Amino acid sequence: MTAGGNELTGAEAMVRMLQAHGVKHIFGLCGDTTLPLYDALFRLDHGIEHILTRDERHAAYMADAYARVSGRVGVCEGPSGGGATYILPGLVEANESSVPILGITTDVSVSARGRYPLTELDQNSLFRPLTKWNTVIDQAERLPAMVRSAFRAMTTGRPGAAHIGLPFDVQKAAVSESEIWAQPELGSYPAWRAGPALQAVERMVEALLSAKNPMVICGGGIVISGAESELQSFAEALNMIVATTISGQGSLADSHPLCLGVVGSNGGVPETREVIEEADLVLFIGCRAGSVTTERWRCPKPGQRILHIDVDPMVISANYETEVALNGDAQLALRMANEVLAQSGEKRDFGGTARIAKAKKIKFADFEERAASNDSPIRPERVVSTLGRLLDDDAIVVADPGTPCPFFSAFYRNGKAGRQFITNRAHGALGYSAAAVLGAYYGRPGAKCVSVMGDGSFGFTVGEYETVMRKNLPVTYVVFSNSVFGWIKAGQKSGFGERYYSVDFSRSDHAGIAAAYGLKTWRVEDPADLEGAIKAALEADGPTLVDVIAQPLQDANAPVSEWVA
Repeated sequence: MTAGGNELTGAEAMVRMLQAHGVKHIFGLCGDTTLPLYDALFRLDHGIEHILTRDERHAAYMADAYARVSGRVGVCEGPSGGGATYILPGLVEANESSVPILGITTDVSVSARGRYPLTELDQNSLFRPLTKWNTVIDQAERLPAMVRSAFRAMTTGRPGAAHIGLPFDVQKAAVSESEIWAQPELGSYPAWRAGPALQAVERMVEALLSAKNPMVICGGGIVISGAESELQSFAEALNMIVATTISGQGSLADSHPLCLGVVGSNGGVPETREVIEEADLVLFIGCRAGSVTTERWRCPKPGQRILHIDVDPMVISANYETEVALNGDAQLALRMANEVLAQSGEKRDFGGTARIAKAKKIKFADFEERAASNDSPIRPERVVSTLGRLLDDDAIVVADPGTPCPFFSAFYRNGKAGRQFITNRAHGALGYSAAAVLGAYYGRPGAKCVSVMGDGSFGFTVGEYETVMRKNLPVTYVVFSNSVFGWIKAGQKSGFGERYYSVDFSRSDHAGIAAAYGLKTWRVEDPADLEGAIKAALEADGPTLVDVIAQPLQDANAPVSEWVA
């Protein structure tokens, strides 16, 4: 039932606008102010599946991972007041990671503002500085145009997050059905690509060919742009080294002989750092050249020649003097560079394959020695190695930023290019992966999806085990159980004289907790039992969890330069 004649209610119009943009999934949590929207979702035929979550943060994390693996806008929703404040962390993470997700928060009625209604909050001010695009819709007739603006902002230029506030009375007011239309291509990203100027591309290629030992460092922009094949062609034409940030993993398959792997203070190792130090020119692509990637702007060091390609002009030259800047979509820029290179007839062999083989041989010899250790508690390297053997090239690993992140970034080897590894590197909030892995499953249901986390992260997200059990999703969780907020304790060890303060907690029975929700679980203390338990978990029907009694991070050989130094 609509508002009458050729009119819809605001809630119905929102559903139809999402449908027009090709939305198939919404992650969210119910509330009083959401009742009209849920009623519209119940009554209308729209083809959208709503996934009820147990926490608004996790709804946003699910939308984030969904967008990363699907190439489509992720959508999450939550109610007013506390729901709006809870959903915000996921929108901030996505926005800073250039991931397009739309957060819809319902709100108190416009007519009730200033009269102290329950859950009143200035949503416009709250979300404005933390999203790419933001509005609270005060007039129902503006709703379709505002939704179109949100999708246009999220998927063009540098992708990012958007927020729409939807007051209760606006959800019930009338909207003309004639206003329900969309540019369907804006439901995917990147949309409406823009390339750099040809002269700038020619200058970049000329500068690159003048170098003796250049290399590329790729951020997440390659995968976001879908420029993996263009990058591979570019690197192979010059036999040039390609390194990545953590977010850039998958720019080139880890198995490719020109892929150095992750560099920087989280996941980099002395061998990869040495490669950057030896380069006389570094080309950043889709990369902000921030503190982690450059080890606090020490590597590359000031004075090395820098080229930079990025869709966001504000990141170019922000940290390094740039010899040639290309502002534009990475796929288009590399496609143009390949054409310029081919037309020039210039031939260069920068010896990347041999240099990478040497660095990787040393790096992985040390890793394999630790991965084969029978020490208890179990070394993190053994878990990474085991998963690497058992998972196929299509698998998606979602890592929390604590214990798993440096080890998987450094040593987990993707057999194919593309988004096969996800971690929340913009703000690094614990509790991301347990929820995000569900979004990854919905975004790419044919892939095996695995969440890896520390036990600190487990405590942040335990409620979502009910969600995964209710939906009976075939995802696997691996918990590094070491009874500590390990990243902080490692920092206290390396930089604060081992003055450990308020970082240790009691060990929980994670397998028992997950089993109480209905998951199939295993608890592993003996390294000899690890592979069998993980193999059984990966092959089982439905959701599974493996609780690994693991070496504390402050005692491990984590590839984190500040601790190693």
